[in-house]
Amino acid sequence: MPAGETRNGYKNRILASLATAEISRLSPHLSPVDLPAGKGLMEPGQEITHGYFLETGLASVVVEMANGNMVETGITGNDGLVGFPVLLGTKITPTRTFMQISGKGFKIKVHRLVEEFERAGTLHTKISRYLQAHLVQTAQTAACNRLHDIAERLARWLLMCHDRMEADNFSITHEFLGHMLGTPRSTVTLAAGILNKAGLIAYSRGKVVVKDRKGLEKAACECYQTIRKEFDRLGFTSA
Repeated sequence: MPAGETRNGYKNRILASLATAEISRLSPHLSPVDLPAGKGLMEPGQEITHGYFLETGLASVVVEMANGNMVETGITGNDGLVGFPVLLGTKITPTRTFMQISGKGFKIKVHRLVEEFERAGTLHTKISRYLQAHLVQTAQTAACNRLHDIAERLARWLLMCHDRMEADNFSITHEFLGHMLGTPRSTVTLAAGILNKAGLIAYSRGKVVVKDRKGLEKAACECYQTIRKEFDRLGFTSA
């Protein structure tokens, strides 16, 4: 499906893939929501009450330690679903998911989501494929955080955001990037400076602009292409 084109008017790629009969059955249970930056969608140990289909913005899945340190293990944008643990038979998770970049989307009560998922149809197939893609993203991110240098990791992270935001600019601070990449703020500042000096990005006052997409791909480690190819293969990227 070409960029910007959807079958039924939805921007979320799971919802956009549904045929008329399926989306007509699901739509009455989808409530539009504003999702400001920082809003919690799933909290550690708390019962999951809703699933979220993002249309814009970006959500982060993070692991938080007892001392307050955190690291990002995955992101979700308009490619997927927040709340999928309920489809695996559990209503709680030890990780936290929150809005990293503000946006909009739709929420659905858990029992309705499970009910629709358990029907034999495109929604079931598409979400199952998203689970696979997300697992690959999580595993590759863990390897990346251990094996690759910060400039490569930052380039990978920016490309993943760029894919899901479908915009060249977004707001993010060095401190927040440090939390997401599991590295000190000063190290992120150094890495951003390297990418900025190379003309790949512009970064000022918490705003990032992707200036050279192809150059950023060359600067990223192999992990970006591994993740991207899996999302491409399973039908979750627009171009």
